[in-house]
Amino acid sequence: MQTVTSRTVPETTEVSSPADDLMAQVIAARQTCTRWLGHRPVPPREALEALLEVVPADAQSDRYGDGGVVTELEAETALVLGKPAAVFMPSGTMAQQIVLRIWAERSGCRTVAYHPTSHVELHEERGYAHLHRLVARPVGDARAALTLVDLQDVHEPLAALLLELPQREIGGSLPEWDQLRAQTDWAHGRGVATHLDGARLWESTAYYRRTPSEVAALFDTVYVSFYKGLGGIAGACLAGPADLIAEARVWRSRHGGTLSAMWPYAAAALHGLRTRLSRMPAYLERARAIADVVRDLPGVEVVVDPPQTPMLHVRLRTDLEGVLRAALELATERGWAVPFRSAPSESPRWRVVELAVGEATMDWTVEDIGLAIAALAGSPARAVASR
Repeated sequence: MQTVTSRTVPETTEVSSPADDLMAQVIAARQTCTRWLGHRPVPPREALEALLEVVPADAQSDRYGDGGVVTELEAETALVLGKPAAVFMPSGTMAQQIVLRIWAERSGCRTVAYHPTSHVELHEERGYAHLHRLVARPVGDARAALTLVDLQDVHEPLAALLLELPQREIGGSLPEWDQLRAQTDWAHGRGVATHLDGARLWESTAYYRRTPSEVAALFDTVYVSFYKGLGGIAGACLAGPADLIAEARVWRSRHGGTLSAMWPYAAAALHGLRTRLSRMPAYLERARAIADVVRDLPGVEVVVDPPQTPMLHVRLRTDLEGVLRAALELATERGWAVPFRSAPSESPRWRVVELAVGEATMDWTVEDIGLAIAALAGSPARAVASR
């Protein structure tokens, strides 16, 4: 006789979608790939070996972010950006929330203006509000770059204006230099602090044909990232007036960001700053060459075209499962790890993938990149060969 027992908690069965299964297969297949298009995660052992090559034998460790290569990185970053001081932080999220809090307290106003697709709005779980009681004032159309006319529609007090260069979520778009200067002049003319989200500032300098310090001079404070175009492990610097940076160090401690030893991140960042910053024009040239190959492929559209930074968004006339199936086939049959995380576009029939152009991408021919993009779009290989 079968015994039936009662359950106080209902038994549930997780049901995965075809896309979930494909995603898992793609992630697993990428582990054995020999070529990486776009961002390539550096294996830990390789990263450690690279550190041994760049850290001098007599290098000293920092203590809670003070001294050693961390202090060296802060001084060099401040010099490159033309600012009096800089402080290293584990993440850009921490750096930006801290600096916006400081500007708010100094102004006596809690409102910060930025584009609707700003990183602080989309990717930081509204930390500015939950941790610092700041109020957001989105400005402009989420589908277009911020303009001076958008700013002129703001008629309320502001603590700071945050500008992102480039605007990643809309394809790496950059305002023209005169437009950028007009936007910062608008803020300064109203006594509003200007802060630059420069996570990809390094990548923006090639388009402007200006040094990082010339771009940073338009802003009161600047945040820069070290793990994107410069290939560091992690981390960021916040640069600006010496008194503000000193206050930011206090907030870093309050955020739990003063680790007992931060030198591995700083050493990798310093190496990237010294070796890759000068490569940005070559990265931009390659991005434009890629656009030339893929823009007219069936079911493919490039945004921004031509690229303004060493990154481009590629719209594909396919669906989520189509992108994943193509990425899986490229990984298993060719050993190619290609961008596979796609986002919906304004049309349900199109997906968007982001292609970052850095050292890993420079190892590819533009023809092979065209083949990979054509595959993601479901286009035949002959479409690339005929170009």
